[in-house]
Amino acid sequence: MKKLLLLVLCLVLSLFAMNAAAGDGSWNRVKKEGKLVIGLDDSFPPMGYRQADGKLVGFDVDAAEEVGRRLGIKIDWQPTAWDGVIHSLDAKKFDCIWNGMTITDERAKQVAFSKPYIMDGQIAIVNFKDKRFKGLKDLKSFKAGTQKGSSGIEAVKKLATAPTELKEYEDYPKALLDLEAARIDVVIVDNVTGRDMIAKRPGKFKIIPGMISKEPFGVAFRKDDTDLRTKVQQTLDKMVKDGAMAKISRKWFAEDLTNPKKF
Repeated sequence: MKKLLLLVLCLVLSLFAMNAAAGDGSWNRVKKEGKLVIGLDDSFPPMGYRQADGKLVGFDVDAAEEVGRRLGIKIDWQPTAWDGVIHSLDAKKFDCIWNGMTITDERAKQVAFSKPYIMDGQIAIVNFKDKRFKGLKDLKSFKAGTQKGSSGIEAVKKLATAPTELKEYEDYPKALLDLEAARIDVVIVDNVTGRDMIAKRPGKFKIIPGMISKEPFGVAFRKDDTDLRTKVQQTLDKMVKDGAMAKISRKWFAEDLTNPKKF
């Protein structure tokens, strides 16, 4: 009887060891398919957006493409509405979300994030000639706009005074159109995107001094896809160490925003 129990115990331990070695299979699946499918909002400059010729460019695009090159797989970009991007991830329409997604406690309940790869934050943009708001504390009796499903919605709650109206847009460019037409007073947007939009339209908009919040960006995976997340994270860690991430950051932001020591 003891020999039989010992044999059964050995078999059970062997099965555990085999399962541990096999992992969850998520990286093996991607490797076998030869591609990593990534969901993004392709109208989110400078992280990921379309040029006039339709080419997809941006910081996240360059970073993910370099990860793909190092892992020997193709990056397959899957544009999707940001408002339902996590639902699309759960529905397995893509393998991860890589598009300047802010790491929040609420989102962390639904997805497994990579470590932060950029520290961002929320800012407020107004029309260039608007002299009412010299600081965030001056935001009173105002109408605000931000993108649906974005961190801007939570950032608005951190303002000293709530807006009289908060409009949620499909994307930030549509919010800026309403700002320019004075249908709203303020657009709440993440720092890197807001600065990019202002740089492309000089003399149209300006930033109210001060940051509403500091927010890290992360790559989001399904919680079950631990192996895939680990593989991508290991590659990103190497890119930070060898300076590849810093190089990509300087290309898009003229400075290194990827150094974890400065987060």
